[in-house]
Amino acid sequence: MTKTVLIVYAHPEPTSLTRQFVIETIATLEQQGHTVLQSDLYGMNWKATFDQHDFPDRVDNDRLSFVQESGHAYSSGQQTRDVIAEQQKLLAADAVIFHFPLWWFGMPAILKGWVDRVFAYGFAYGYKGQGNRYRYGEGMLKGKRALLSVMAGGPAEEYSARGINGPLEELLFPITHGMLFFPGMDALPTHAVYGTGQLSKTIVEKEIAAWQRRLKHLFDEKPIPFRHQNGGDYQQNILAKHIAADKEGITAHIDN
Repeated sequence: MTKTVLIVYAHPEPTSLTRQFVIETIATLEQQGHTVLQSDLYGMNWKATFDQHDFPDRVDNDRLSFVQESGHAYSSGQQTRDVIAEQQKLLAADAVIFHFPLWWFGMPAILKGWVDRVFAYGFAYGYKGQGNRYRYGEGMLKGKRALLSVMAGGPAEEYSARGINGPLEELLFPITHGMLFFPGMDALPTHAVYGTGQLSKTIVEKEIAAWQRRLKHLFDEKPIPFRHQNGGDYQQNILAKHIAADKEGITAHIDN
């Protein structure tokens, strides 16, 4: 069964490894018969700052409340055109793939700005006007898959369980759990390439081949088993005492 996949990518250099992966992603998915949508953030000259210019018709001109103004703009159909276009892509997509280099242990600012502006109140949070009721496994984006394709300059061992940089999945928890799972998407385990500044042509070819194999299972791979807010594990949004009693922090919110 063919699907629609949105590719959101952030790298200003056309010859970068990130952009090579984007090209391979498009080719591989189209060969499988899928429809591919694209958001080239640098190519689009995406406005990364979330500010008063995102709200053409303000509720309160004296004080800027982002939640209030975001909700008003979304519900009244007065968001900016670029934001509306990205939301429509998200709604059309069965899966979203994010391609980006790891800059200062996170995503590039332009990609964070995409999330800030596109994930409006009423759309990605505050779903159905119910505040925090529909989140972490529920919400408007429920049923969609999300996958991070990350290029890291450091070696893999520095991102291992005892590596000096910390485990990559923990570094990216604010993205996989906070930005993707929060509005309902199923986040797949991150696909990372390490030591990207010193890879030989042979290694690059092997990494691309591994990525192509990964894409073949985009719609049947098991997602990260984050605990659902409304699945019974939480009491007043705190893990019940009998759930993961021997764990704390990030790992406690993963059911494995």
